Amino acid sequence: MDINRQIPASFDRVQRNQYGYNAKQVDQFLQRARVSFETPHAASRAVKSADVRAVSFDPVKGGYAAPGVDAALDRLEDALARRERDELISERGEDAWLRDIGRLAGLLRGRLHRPDGQRFRRPAKGKVRSYNTTDVDDLCHELIGYLEEDQPLSVDNVRRATFRPAVGREGYEESQVDAFLDRVVELMAAID
Repeated sequence: MDINRQIPASFDRVQRNQYGYNAKQVDQFLQRARVSFETPHAASRAVKSADVRAVSFDPVKGGYAAPGVDAALDRLEDALARRERDELISERGEDAWLRDIGRLAGLLRGRLHRPDGQRFRRPAKGKVRSYNTTDVDDLCHELIGYLEEDQPLSVDNVRRATFRPAVGREGYEESQVDAFLDRVVELMAAID
């Protein structure tokens, strides 16, 4: 795969009075990713699919427009996940990869099959922002359909999922939901 086709040389910028991603941070991360992708055995500096999923950039006026950068990061994450899968299969065999995927899917299913309103923790503090439980539970039902009933669902739908805000114990704890969805994306990227 040609990494340069996955990541454009430059991105559109937002207007000077609007906030976008810090261009220097984006460029530095993507340069590291290019080097890592082109020299995959340099393990000390390797960028993994999980690194792409977790990266964040400071907002600055006149920065890069988020949609273009996010789309490039999604393509990069998918390419790295495929490479990681292929490397695992070549090192340990397809059965090892299938066991790893099965283990992760099993962990995810355990949480998905909890009753609506009980899938994730509620924030301990009363005025903390949280996610609307119905919105999160609706996505969980789609994920069950994807994992168990072969219903179509794009990894990008999970990456871009948004939930109405809730306050405190009325909703699910954001950090736990986000961590769970990161694992879902990891699984979907590895499978697809």
